[in-house]
Amino acid sequence: MSEKAAIKVFIADDHAIVREGLKQILADTRDIVVSGEAENGSDALRLFRKSACHVVLLDISMPDRSGIEVLKQIKKEKPELAVLMLSMHREDQYAIRSLKAGAAGYLTKQSAPKELVNAIRQVAGGLKYISAALAQELANHVGEDHDVALHETLSDREYQTLTMIASGKTVGAIAQELSLSVKTVSEYRARLLVKMKLKNSAELTHYAIRNGLID
Repeated sequence: MSEKAAIKVFIADDHAIVREGLKQILADTRDIVVSGEAENGSDALRLFRKSACHVVLLDISMPDRSGIEVLKQIKKEKPELAVLMLSMHREDQYAIRSLKAGAAGYLTKQSAPKELVNAIRQVAGGLKYISAALAQELANHVGEDHDVALHETLSDREYQTLTMIASGKTVGAIAQELSLSVKTVSEYRARLLVKMKLKNSAELTHYAIRNGLID
């Protein structure tokens, strides 16, 4: 396949070593080329518009804006563009949330290079991509009559705050990592505690562990 007809991929990840690794994997393919890259959410939104890409590889954990927020903005501007989410988190933590927000697929960063290439080709062709393990997980729940879990009622930012608090991070540390004010993170914490009918961070952490929301 000529470069003109190749699948153009834009990479958004805040770790340079990850971006380089992805570029090296894709350099070994004849039908995929990297058309641009960004190291944070704001740059991703500014630069992807100039790249004329077919697929965006988007890290779900960005330093300034969450990947889910960036995903929603990309889909608002270019609903036809395929966005493949990449994450260090287990699939059952963020995959469904990503797909509901418009992602074409979800891959963990531990995935094999061959799986990444196959996923890019699949979403570039207009299809969805999920791993066999996640497909089985979804199939196991088809037809189940169960109430929505409390954590599924949270907004994306509230859910992110929940997992970070449950992982032992302070409100201050979370604010610094997400480039938010301490007051804003405290508001997210207060809202999620109300929604989940919990009293404090200890109960929140216990809930997260019991429901497998943190590793």
